[in-house]
Amino acid sequence: MRGLPLDAQLAGYCQRIFDAGFPMMRVLLGMNTLHPRYGAHTFVWRPGGSGAIEYTPRERSLESREVYLRSPVHHMRSRGILTLRRRLDSDSAAEEFLLFADLRAEGLTDYAARVVPFDPEQVQALAAASPEAAAPQGPTRTLDGIFFSCATDRAQGFDPGQLDQVMQSLPYLALAVKARLTYDVATTVVETYLGRDAGRRVLTGAIERGSAQAIQAVIWFADLRGFTRLADQLPRDALIETLDDYLEVLARPVHDNGGQILKFMGDGLLATFDLTAGADAAVCRVALAAAADLRRAFPTFNATRQAAGRPVMDFGLALHLGEVLYGNIGAHDRLDFTVVGPAVNEASRIQALCRPLARDVLVSRTFRQAAGAEAGLVSLGLHALRDVAEPQELFSFPGQ
Repeated sequence: MRGLPLDAQLAGYCQRIFDAGFPMMRVLLGMNTLHPRYGAHTFVWRPGGSGAIEYTPRERSLESREVYLRSPVHHMRSRGILTLRRRLDSDSAAEEFLLFADLRAEGLTDYAARVVPFDPEQVQALAAASPEAAAPQGPTRTLDGIFFSCATDRAQGFDPGQLDQVMQSLPYLALAVKARLTYDVATTVVETYLGRDAGRRVLTGAIERGSAQAIQAVIWFADLRGFTRLADQLPRDALIETLDDYLEVLARPVHDNGGQILKFMGDGLLATFDLTAGADAAVCRVALAAAADLRRAFPTFNATRQAAGRPVMDFGLALHLGEVLYGNIGAHDRLDFTVVGPAVNEASRIQALCRPLARDVLVSRTFRQAAGAEAGLVSLGLHALRDVAEPQELFSFPGQ
């Protein structure tokens, strides 16, 4: 009910069982998750003074590799098998699963595993599937639930009565783990699609339409040049791959310097650097450092692509500073957590001048004043912005 983090739940559970006399020397807890990069979480516990948990996220790309396909986890999940018990000191054990050779080398003698399924009907469907459906290349669907395994170094192995007691307790552990896992998945989803701060606000209750606050922020408005041309030339899959690669390059300096990406808009992105986190000049300098990182990264990235015969693009970035409304806008049943206001529109208009002015970065006068003369920006004179009454002085890095 406390909703402790997953590693804390496992550490507490294992330590109490171990202290009660169950001689497990290694415990693994694994579960599938919803994450853009990772397909599962794995936690390993071993007895010791620190009670530390070894956490290893399993990347989605690993799900097709031999080390996973020849594991007890995959064997049980792909076939709907709920329990497995093996003696590790037999010569055939290492041949069955790659993991067993490592466990045997640690001096472990007995291994027991259990899957606590979320859906019993899924167990029946997988168990009834043909052997070909569970071939090493893996089925399209595997048993969803909590995977638990334990191993001991006792010569006689686990006591059957004690092991049964532990297995009977696992559904309660699984229930607590699933409750926390659901919250972690929700956190991952909202942070992935909304940004870290916006996601946190939504999860803590800021979901009412119209709930917004006025904040001062640095607005980062970036766009790719040449995407429309590539969209007409590249096949669909190659176009998506190219766009993803370039958006990763655009996004990395923002994340590395503490900014928040609020949304991707086709071939561009809108991000902010919150001025409540520090003095205006300091935050503006951080945003400029991120822009400098982007300017350094792009030529290297493009050179690598050109060497491989792949198409390249350029970018345009506007940095502006102003008051924005930060919060929920949209329909009653479909909201967006973002920033709106004249300052956002001005940032968009400034970015549109990057190509005509042959600059990859343009900075507003408001931003330049906050950053200070030490920022080393040079004036490009006054320029008219679409739908903005007065011409605006723009700045950029020297030597472009």
